Amino acid sequence: MLKSIFLIFMLVPLLLQAQEQRNYWNQNLAIIPYRLPPPPIGYQVEYIDFDGDGKPDAIKSVTINDTPILWIDDDNNMQYGDLEGDIVNDCLLIDRNKDGVYGGPGDLIIKWCDTDGDGIADLQLLVEYPETDQEEVWPHGHYMWVMDTDGDQVFNYIDWNTMQLKAWEFSGTSDFITDYSGKSLFIKVHAATNRMDDLRFNWENPFLFYDPDDDGLSEIAIRLVDSPRYFNDSTKVENPKTMYFNGKIDWVSISVDLDNDNGTGNEFDFDFTLNFRGEGFDYTDKVQPLPNFKGLAAADSFFMDPRWRHLEELIYPDHDQALDLIFSDEAKWNSVYFVYDEDDDCHRWERVELLDPLDPFKIGTGKGGIDNNPQADSSGDRGEWDMDNSGGGKLYIGKFDGRLHLYGAEWGCWRIDQQARYYQGYNRTWKPGEPKVFATVKYSDTNNNGFIDLIEYDMDGDQKFEERVSLLEMGIDDRCELYDPVTFEYKDYQQLKKAMAENLWEQAHKAVRVAEQFGVNTSWYAKLKQATSVREKYHNGYWLQYYIYKDLQDLCLRTNNRELLKQITVAYFTSDWQSILK
Repeated sequence: MLKSIFLIFMLVPLLLQAQEQRNYWNQNLAIIPYRLPPPPIGYQVEYIDFDGDGKPDAIKSVTINDTPILWIDDDNNMQYGDLEGDIVNDCLLIDRNKDGVYGGPGDLIIKWCDTDGDGIADLQLLVEYPETDQEEVWPHGHYMWVMDTDGDQVFNYIDWNTMQLKAWEFSGTSDFITDYSGKSLFIKVHAATNRMDDLRFNWENPFLFYDPDDDGLSEIAIRLVDSPRYFNDSTKVENPKTMYFNGKIDWVSISVDLDNDNGTGNEFDFDFTLNFRGEGFDYTDKVQPLPNFKGLAAADSFFMDPRWRHLEELIYPDHDQALDLIFSDEAKWNSVYFVYDEDDDCHRWERVELLDPLDPFKIGTGKGGIDNNPQADSSGDRGEWDMDNSGGGKLYIGKFDGRLHLYGAEWGCWRIDQQARYYQGYNRTWKPGEPKVFATVKYSDTNNNGFIDLIEYDMDGDQKFEERVSLLEMGIDDRCELYDPVTFEYKDYQQLKKAMAENLWEQAHKAVRVAEQFGVNTSWYAKLKQATSVREKYHNGYWLQYYIYKDLQDLCLRTNNRELLKQITVAYFTSDWQSILK
């Protein structure tokens, strides 16, 4: 025992001697670098005392790859002997290009602030400058605020091996390292601050995440956009070198996890997105104070643009204000987009990505089809478009399919991906690419009353609609009960999805009984008869009905029973199988 202790003591000096030549242990390893590497062991940092009070106000040091850094003490608690500032109120400047300028071209700056004085940072600001001055303002640089509204102390993610912003890095399917989970908020623009007119405003202003069940995950995400311009309202002069914001939110998306099935391994699972576009609403009176934020003025010379260091407020709608403004009488929207993730493969942090009202059959990014958007799902999602905002963003459950639809939509399109083989999202877009053949369903409102009344099917993928079903021609009333999101709380969305799922599941079982009543063997569909979740009742309930409807249709054609064919068709498209049950 004594011999073992003796050997340990003998090894300690050897370890210390070896460490004198070593950098911080987590540098350029093949694991996540969660923190800024401190200087090498034995490195002598330089202290700066701006005001001559005998206390340091800044630390000059180095980090990974001998990159120069500067810590500025914005809360007057730095001490001699400190190797770094704090991440409560201090500011970190990283001279990434090693040109001797800490807050200039090519550099990255991170500022923390404890707004309520409890000793814990409540916000983090990231400012990034491009290496060289670019002709275009966008997308060169970053100006991004992350507010810790749920108190978990998770902010933005920087890859400290490369000193690059990696706000979209994740583990597993959708466990993002940047704080998008829970009740969170960030503000961002892809631009450098020295090319922006008023730093109180921003582009994504803000991006809001809601956690109504307090489980630390996000069930609702709302993105509010103030589209940047290069025109100065006061001088009436175009200025392509400067970005301006007019204080109007002109683009909004609201995404909801209807069945609240997010969880460990599936942190984000939004089911639909509602998108408003137009003139929008003014938010210039939504002033959000920044207590304790102002930085040490004596350090201004280190920043090519110190204006943000002296901000006392930002201007944006917060969690409590956003929905009221979106649905207010003052908000002027020209069009509403709607997309539903029918194959349930959306694990993005922000929304079910939007489809465009373009060609139903052209496929691929920039090819002019409904998935023209580079972030959209190539197949699997259903889009609907109200291009004159006649429906005001209201929703309804269609009698013809038991699913959620956009009131006022002139038309819609569902590109089917039954097995979710073709994914949207950051993690799986490469596998396996785009489908060569896909089924498509098109929806139209031919009588312009806001409800879909014509459904066309291309189920063989030849890009021709081989089946056309007109509710009006069958004498079916296409009108349905309306739901207004302005009145909805999260529990209302959950109840809506549950009602859809239960109804589809109930109708599917009635369809089975009808089929068996006419001698159709439904055992072929045993897999679809199983459901262990709200999602499976929704999905399997829809498809079980469809397969049985088509089998019954086939039976009627074989027996030339036109009367039964009409009854079955009406029953299917009115969700009323009970009408032909004996």
